[in-house]
Amino acid sequence: MTLEKGFFHPGLGYWQAIDDVPTEILTGYPYGTIEVPLRPSAEHRYVDGAWVHVPQPVPTPEELRERMPVLTARQLRLGLVAEGRFLVQVDAAINVMPEGAEKEAVKIEWEYATSFRRKHPLIATIGKELGLSDAQIDNLWLAAADL
Repeated sequence: MTLEKGFFHPGLGYWQAIDDVPTEILTGYPYGTIEVPLRPSAEHRYVDGAWVHVPQPVPTPEELRERMPVLTARQLRLGLVAEGRFLVQVDAAINVMPEGAEKEAVKIEWEYATSFRRKHPLIATIGKELGLSDAQIDNLWLAAADL
């Protein structure tokens, strides 16, 4: 029979053992380690001798965008097509940008990048030029991740 045990150290946090821990291992645990009841969930913190539920904050839209998967150039382009946007529209959006280093950088990114992050400035620039809202880009992004 497996008997899980929980341990807590103020500086190291919580860990579990899946069976009785031999004395020679217990004596090797850092000073201040105590045996505690099993942690009820990842949202619980051990505070003053008891497990306290501390819900994770709801991530902001920007935090969610940071966590979105990286897309390959193929996925992004197919996602745009699936959204009813065509690559010629992207090229046209880039071409209407004012001449200069920023436009050249955008062209290089669009033509040669092999992967894209949701928060990359190119995505916002192209999205704006194509008339896509942040929510539309988010939906396109998540759908394209499965392509």
